Amino acid sequence: MGIVDGRVVVVTGAGRGIGRAHALAFAAEGAHVVVNDIGTGPANEVVDEIASAGGEAVVNGDDIADWDGANSLIQTAVDTFGGLDVLVNNAGFIRGSDLVDTSEAEWDAVIRVHLKGHFTMLRQAAQYWRGQTKLGAAVDARIINTSSAGGLQGSVGQGNYSAAKAGIAALTLVAAAELGRYGVTVNAIAPSARTRMTEAVFTEMTPLARHVGEVVLQQHPVAFLDAGSAAPHRGHHPGQLVTEHGGHVRNHHGMAAAQGLDVGAAGECRLHPHHEATRLGLGHGDVLEAQIAWAVEDLGAHGYGIT
Repeated sequence: MGIVDGRVVVVTGAGRGIGRAHALAFAAEGAHVVVNDIGTGPANEVVDEIASAGGEAVVNGDDIADWDGANSLIQTAVDTFGGLDVLVNNAGFIRGSDLVDTSEAEWDAVIRVHLKGHFTMLRQAAQYWRGQTKLGAAVDARIINTSSAGGLQGSVGQGNYSAAKAGIAALTLVAAAELGRYGVTVNAIAPSARTRMTEAVFTEMTPLARHVGEVVLQQHPVAFLDAGSAAPHRGHHPGQLVTEHGGHVRNHHGMAAAQGLDVGAAGECRLHPHHEATRLGLGHGDVLEAQIAWAVEDLGAHGYGIT
């Protein structure tokens, strides 16, 4: 039995790249997966791959940034599998250029898919779960949003993308605060991977994903972190942002700064969270570090608050 056995999961932008990795990871852990992508050809291939491995999945081609399209995607999960437990907001694309060269259409297109797409899907899913609570159902749901290092630190030549991803991080905090009353835990991830979307922008990336247009599951921990965080009865730690880069996973509570040390004028001392967290007694809200080798269950046991 998988850690999300029987859970109903919607993954947006799941035809390729990280979204595909999410869908396959959830299916491998026993979830029923709605594989959404605006181009249903790749999404159908993912559904076929899941089915060939003995899993259950259905394709959906709705536009996640369209109000009715987002509602239709949620309804696909309900009509096909009888409900909805997890939403993974992953869909997005890049239209990169320096700010002075960015057109209005390029700005609007990226903000629409990334930021509005996160909102429309989150809102329609939240409405469904609120309705379930009003009917007396016990809701134990998850929303996993996708931010980026570009949203946390900015990315030159990607002003529209960086602004959208920063907005997603803030949206996650608001949703986490508002939706807990309905039994919904909201968190975000900020993964690093070389995919079809990023190959034209970032020529050198971590070897976690060896092939352009493909995320190799055995080398990419984020999909498995999502499967773990979406498992029922694993505790509720809302408003977390989990970043992943180079095989390391870091957990940020909101946008609060971690406890620091007085390094002095020469700056000799450096705080390495993984080694120093216990000694310094750092608490909730500090930035922690874990090795990729830890299993999903072990992350929760070490108190990294992703479940």
